[in-house]
Amino acid sequence: MNTFVDQIKIEAHAGKGGDGMVAFRREKYVPNGGPAGGDGGRGGSIILKVDEGLRTLMDFRYHRIFKAKNGGNGMNKQMTGPSAPDTVIAVPQGTTVRDLDTGAIIGDLVENGQELVVAQGGRGGRGNIHFASAKNPAPEIAENGEPGADRYLELELKMLADVGLIGFPSVGKSTLLSVVTGAKPKIAAYEFTTLVPNLGMVMLPDGRDFAMADMPGLIEGASKGIGLGLKFLRHIERTRVLLHLVDMSSEDENQAIERYRQINQELANYDPELLKRPQIIVATKMDLPNAEKNLAAFKKQLAADSSLAEQPTIFPISAVTHQGVQQLMQLTANLLDQTPVFDSESHDEQLTPEYEEAGKQFHDEQGPDFTINRDEDGTWVLGGAKLLRLFDMTDLTHEQSQLRFARQLRQMGVDDALRKQGVQDGDMVRIRKFVFEFIQ
Repeated sequence: MNTFVDQIKIEAHAGKGGDGMVAFRREKYVPNGGPAGGDGGRGGSIILKVDEGLRTLMDFRYHRIFKAKNGGNGMNKQMTGPSAPDTVIAVPQGTTVRDLDTGAIIGDLVENGQELVVAQGGRGGRGNIHFASAKNPAPEIAENGEPGADRYLELELKMLADVGLIGFPSVGKSTLLSVVTGAKPKIAAYEFTTLVPNLGMVMLPDGRDFAMADMPGLIEGASKGIGLGLKFLRHIERTRVLLHLVDMSSEDENQAIERYRQINQELANYDPELLKRPQIIVATKMDLPNAEKNLAAFKKQLAADSSLAEQPTIFPISAVTHQGVQQLMQLTANLLDQTPVFDSESHDEQLTPEYEEAGKQFHDEQGPDFTINRDEDGTWVLGGAKLLRLFDMTDLTHEQSQLRFARQLRQMGVDDALRKQGVQDGDMVRIRKFVFEFIQ
């Protein structure tokens, strides 16, 4: 069975920046050589890039954790370490990216070649050449590389098609698609024939063309997640024109109107806006014995429906004999010419302001600069995004770097906050696994 993957969770771990170096010039005729430690290189970022050749998120089923390489460390003689290459991950057109930690949509990837930086690589740490001053001309201070961002993301594919074929299973959607495009969907006479939305291009003799998608069949209750319904409905969101296929070959002349109404009800339950999309009713299987009689009954029942503001267009075809198919494609193209292109910004689920333009890199240091808690053994525990970032970039092997970090904590207000909470001289303070003694 060909399983269509249209929603997947992945991890993106960007590379850490390279560490800056503490080094000094050791040249024969330079008795007082100054600092010469180079900077670390940038860590690799994780980038999603649209590849129009992909149709599903199937590749992510067995590869969900992506790690970029770390930047190279700084070197002697003021040499900067090499930057790591970015890790570029191909995704299909129509992929929406959500941050699982915040719930925010951070990108909507719809154009071929469009890129979105989802995890920013850390910058390289500065070498000791940056910390020289008149007071300290030979500093033993260098920064560690900045940690790369860690992201937990959900990718959701909403197929990009101009025209969507909707209707109950086995009404002839796959057959019609195979006749009017080069697509070769699997076709069989059983429920849920289409498990993968198939996409094909329709080329008309007058030079016009459009993308048509054959969607998984619906059943009653689809908007509540029954059957393949939610997958179907997610993909239909982006189509501009709907061809609603109704099978006219049943022994029961009421089946056509009942199924037509059920499909529209499921669309309304999921998103009432979908019913505002231009919709052509396509009466299928007109080559079969009961079709003409059932179509006449269907038209009569629609005409008697007082809830309809205007009577929809009904177009009879037989995909098997090709009866009416080319005329239907011309009618569809005419309707597309009058229908505006889908605008992702107008969708209810807009991008959050800080990520309003897909393709921009983004950072987040969520929450307060620092937090203070206390362990059961009385140890004070410091945390917070900004504080931990400073800590991770501090080279604790050099005393001057430790003193600089202590000054940074003081400037952030950590010392004052600890005193307000009752810290005493000699109390132990912990940041990650590093423990030190608090001294007033």
